[in-house]
Amino acid sequence: MHDMHLTPEPTKRGSKNPLLYYFIAVPLTLLMIIPVVIADIFFEIYHQIAFPIYGIPCVKRSRYIRITDREKLPYLSWFEKLNCAYCGYVNGWLHYASTIAGRTESHFCAIAHLETRGYIPSEHEKSFMKYGDDSALKKRYDSHHLKYKDTESSS
Repeated sequence: MHDMHLTPEPTKRGSKNPLLYYFIAVPLTLLMIIPVVIADIFFEIYHQIAFPIYGIPCVKRSRYIRITDREKLPYLSWFEKLNCAYCGYVNGWLHYASTIAGRTESHFCAIAHLETRGYIPSEHEKSFMKYGDDSALKKRYDSHHLKYKDTESSS
């Protein structure tokens, strides 16, 4: 019977040199957990303290970070499940942190960047006021009630 694994072998993707794959790229990838966890701690402190002070609805973490759902897949090896947990945390946290940063930007500076720069706007920026439209920005801030997609009330 054929043993199928989802993790690509070094010769199937990228470098054909397994030494570069296993001794350079894999450790660098795994070491990224350190700055992510440190940033996670600081973002969460900021999020839990500053958002209530500013009146910004908190972001529900569990809607962004999923670690254990893929471990239930019977066709994954334990190593692949570990990789999936790692990616679920890191990519989920980046999305979560981006949402927190987006709400902060929306609260303080909801002005879209110039469209002529080739800039790809983030999802939250799509609701911002057009660059140079001061009356729309004043109207937005006068309303004092910004709406967010994933607040507790929309559960």
